[in-house]
Amino acid sequence: MLGGHRLHHVGGERRARVLTMLWLLSPQTPMFFMGQEWFASSPFHYFVDHKPELQAVVRQGRDAFIGQFESARHALEREGYEEHVDERAFRRSQLDWTERECRTGPLTLHRELLRLRREDPVLARQDGHQLMGAVLSESAFLLRYLGGEEEGERLLLVNLGSELELSPCPEPLLAPPWDEGWRIGLSSEEVRFGGTGSCSLDSLRGETSWRVPGMTALWMTSTRESRTGPGPRMAG
Repeated sequence: MLGGHRLHHVGGERRARVLTMLWLLSPQTPMFFMGQEWFASSPFHYFVDHKPELQAVVRQGRDAFIGQFESARHALEREGYEEHVDERAFRRSQLDWTERECRTGPLTLHRELLRLRREDPVLARQDGHQLMGAVLSESAFLLRYLGGEEEGERLLLVNLGSELELSPCPEPLLAPPWDEGWRIGLSSEEVRFGGTGSCSLDSLRGETSWRVPGMTALWMTSTRESRTGPGPRMAG
């Protein structure tokens, strides 16, 4: 990204927590920029140490690559932007390690999500073939993780917009497995992660509707413990 801006610099910390949950709960192996796990204040520039004649060629190649993005191409070609890739970029990218002590919310979120990747049997398989998805609105979607009979299933709700009400609820992937219900495992808005507080399952579902909170990601597991009545528990 031009300027070395981090995700939370561009979209704010609340949106960054949502996207962090999506990123770390997806099947692929995640990769981090140093300091991202605590939302470091320093940028992360691209920097190299080549001889002058090679440096110019490297710059041309990098400009051509990032020029595939329209905004970056406009900045390079029309606005005269020149990205620093030398020692200045290296110095600006150095981390302030004391931030780890005061930015505990993002750090706790990353640790909890990585623990889930290790310990949850459905996630630990990292099997993209057992993943289904559906779009709920222009800014919201869900991912359904299929597990075995003993493991149950998982649901990730991602809403990058305002509160969404589905009434009546038309999406079958929101329905829990037969004879089971959903339990909220993690929310990007938990206070320990730096949020303003999570929601309860009761606040999500009505008799015929779902209400998905805005700018929030929710990780849910299927469980018989949340069953309150006879027969299957449906989403809407």
